[in-house]
Amino acid sequence: MTGSQDASGSGTSRPWFDEWFNHPFYLQVYSHRNQEEAAQCIRTILSFTGLSLKEPASVSVLDIACGAGRHAIELAKQGYCVTGNDLSPFLLEEARKESSMCDVTLHLTCRDMRNIDSISLFDLVVQLFTSFGYFDSDQDDLLVLQQVYNALKTGGWYVLDLINPVHLEKNIITESERKAGDLFVHEKRVLEERKITKTITISSTDRETINFTESVRLYSKDEILRLLGKSGFSVAGIVGNYSGETFNPEESPRMMIFSRKP
Repeated sequence: MTGSQDASGSGTSRPWFDEWFNHPFYLQVYSHRNQEEAAQCIRTILSFTGLSLKEPASVSVLDIACGAGRHAIELAKQGYCVTGNDLSPFLLEEARKESSMCDVTLHLTCRDMRNIDSISLFDLVVQLFTSFGYFDSDQDDLLVLQQVYNALKTGGWYVLDLINPVHLEKNIITESERKAGDLFVHEKRVLEERKITKTITISSTDRETINFTESVRLYSKDEILRLLGKSGFSVAGIVGNYSGETFNPEESPRMMIFSRKP
């Protein structure tokens, strides 16, 4: 079929993440996000928190917005007891298949991150690859942080991985084109005061053209630290990339924030 349509193919309005994360194109478009990147991120997390020194089987981990399980599987490979949660049945099924292929065990749940509904179960909660700030209100984001706080054991760690908005503003690529397998991907990015919106147009020679949108609330360092403090967390440190380099407010591409439940 030729021509262009929006992701839903109908007049109904669904959240952008519900549309996009349940579409098979998602994994193909982001196939450049590989397992080695995930492995490096997990090494940094385990080193910073000191959990690498503990017996993995004694450590319970929750990966919020786990997607197809890149990070969760890496943790499970090392023997940690891992729960992966996501709102997308499609991505959870991919995580299930991939964990089976890797011969590791994942406990997978399908819940809205605003309603995790776990009490003092986890030693570590990770929320990685810009999986925070999806909602229309800061109150919803605060609710997510409160749910994470409740899910952690006393002394447990929370690792929140965000875009550094200062670096993004200086380095944003407003328009780009690339190939992802047999797909042609055109991406247009708009940076507003508190949000980054990306419109993704995907086409190939034998398929329709289809459009998706990603829209993420950008938190400054001070804003997110205030929210974490309001939720009860004690912030232990921030690194600026997945290799664990010291956070530079002007130059670091990421803000990976390490917090604890006192």
